[in-house]
Amino acid sequence: MNRLEHKIALITGASRGIGRGIAAAFAAEGCRLVLASRGAEQLENTAREFQSRGFEVLAVPTDVADPTQVEALFKQAVERFGHIDLLVNNAGAFNGGPLEQLSLEDWDHVMNVNLRGPFLCTRAALRIMKPRGAGRIINIGSISGERVRPNSAPYCTSKHGVWGLTQATALEGREYGVTCGCLNPGNILVERRVDTGSPDDDEPMIRVEDIAEVAVVMAALPPDVEMLQATVLPRNQLYVGRG
Repeated sequence: MNRLEHKIALITGASRGIGRGIAAAFAAEGCRLVLASRGAEQLENTAREFQSRGFEVLAVPTDVADPTQVEALFKQAVERFGHIDLLVNNAGAFNGGPLEQLSLEDWDHVMNVNLRGPFLCTRAALRIMKPRGAGRIINIGSISGERVRPNSAPYCTSKHGVWGLTQATALEGREYGVTCGCLNPGNILVERRVDTGSPDDDEPMIRVEDIAEVAVVMAALPPDVEMLQATVLPRNQLYVGRG
């Protein structure tokens, strides 16, 4: 349908899971891609696969918690494509455990990837989008940002922060034509669950393609329309009233 034709999207955590799914869905709608992820080999494999399908892709290995690497990522994106229309802050970390047993290293790792990273990328994107008077940022949050689960304090706390960052970005971008929304997934059958298993594996799941389609809808909205928040989860997942 080419709903994103001529758009340039930068997607973090794009080598697998939700990020890869969103990248594929965007590309199928005519979008050109800047893909970022810490794992260089897997990122290059993803980029080659997309290029073999005729998609235009720039792959930049990036640790989103490192300001120098984030600056280099956006510099390369602008050098290649001239600007950025869409930013998807998707890179995430999931370390957890009982609060009294959590290491500071695990806490900091999750905060750095899940919250510091979106801040750094949002800051860089706004410096490009505001002068152009246009742009859209989609933050991948979580239902855990509203209803927490045991043994997930770093993750839940970081996703609460992502929702706050989303609102602050939407407010500050408003007069410059920049929108920002938060997409909150529920249980999704990503590679992580298949490869390592998960405590909630017996719960209902949706496909990566389902959440990616919602991301496309958000990205393709008219520039004067903002979807501030969307929550997408299996119909039978425990969520409403679970907390």
